[in-house]
Amino acid sequence: MPVLPMMSQWHWCRWLVALLGGACGAHAEEAALRLTAPQEYQVHQRSAPDGGWVTIRGVATLPAGSGWVESRWTGDSMVTDWQPVATLAPGQREFAGRQRAPAGGWWGLTVRLRSPEGEVSRVEVSHVGVGEVFLVAGQSNAANHGEGLQRPASGRVASFDGREWRLAVDPQAGASGTGGSFLPSFGDALVERFGLPVGLIPIASGGTSVREWLPRGVRFTNPPTVLQRVRQVGPGEWESDGALYEVLAARLREAGDRGIRAVLWHQGESDAHQKDPTRTLTGTRYREFLERVIRDSRGAAGWSVPWFVAQASYHTPDDPGSEDIRSAQRSLAADGVALAGPDTDALTGAYRDQGGQGVHFSALGLKEHGRQWAEAVTPWLERIVDRPPE
Repeated sequence: MPVLPMMSQWHWCRWLVALLGGACGAHAEEAALRLTAPQEYQVHQRSAPDGGWVTIRGVATLPAGSGWVESRWTGDSMVTDWQPVATLAPGQREFAGRQRAPAGGWWGLTVRLRSPEGEVSRVEVSHVGVGEVFLVAGQSNAANHGEGLQRPASGRVASFDGREWRLAVDPQAGASGTGGSFLPSFGDALVERFGLPVGLIPIASGGTSVREWLPRGVRFTNPPTVLQRVRQVGPGEWESDGALYEVLAARLREAGDRGIRAVLWHQGESDAHQKDPTRTLTGTRYREFLERVIRDSRGAAGWSVPWFVAQASYHTPDDPGSEDIRSAQRSLAADGVALAGPDTDALTGAYRDQGGQGVHFSALGLKEHGRQWAEAVTPWLERIVDRPPE
């Protein structure tokens, strides 16, 4: 009987395969590496002026024994050393680790799988950024209902629909509508000012009242004009089904602790001056309901997410706004519940669609809308960016 060489189980199996042919059962798998994060065009919120944390997650297949996952960054004449991501125990497949990356991008990320014998597999992600991330919520003028599809001129603005990241080309996945949005213009303005990629998480839904954004079960006595996301629970009593709030809360939870910079809220048109006055919301109730959404979403996120609230109630040149709703929106900033967004009711005439007669923005208006959002956010961002997190 021949004497078998002294080898590990895996090397003995390979020797036997070479001698006799065939496979080694489960150990005959090809070594492989697959990433689930980061994705192409994913932007990570920076945690300091010069950098932030990137989660590297995936599945590694080694035929036997232990192994290691390592990564390195490239870009702008930068090539880092290989850094450890995770150590794989025998039989382990899933892995996750965090690495600090410099602010900026797009960076290239190379991840490799190693066994004791050396590298066995590698994958690359060509566009990964560390910059500024914002969630955008509200109704149609925060979604894709404007005239003229927009695209980021900088090439460094990306959006996330809950599943995938991509360049922020209209229409933005994750929000309603098939038209244009202010997001490319807003992102480009911040890229120009800060020199960093911008990530956007759009969830706005056209025609929605603040009542439809409330958590499930919150009740009110007069319903919104559109009843799709509310239900009647008794005579003169209605409640939200919570669907929109759950999307908001889910995106905040997915982003993680301080995983975004702020929420941008642009909504109010569907609560102001409705044709049926019983569907109009008073400023007092608007303030109450939006404050509830803000405070509950912070609880869901697990940290005090900053919110910017725009003044938005415009319908037509004959109905340019509701001072009651506008006052409620201003009061949230005045009382420190939120920060002041732009006053977009002032964007009239050529800034509106249908030759200036519509409620939505024209192509010119979308660009100006985005510029005004950047103008509202930039001074605050400049003040806080060097301040350590709370």
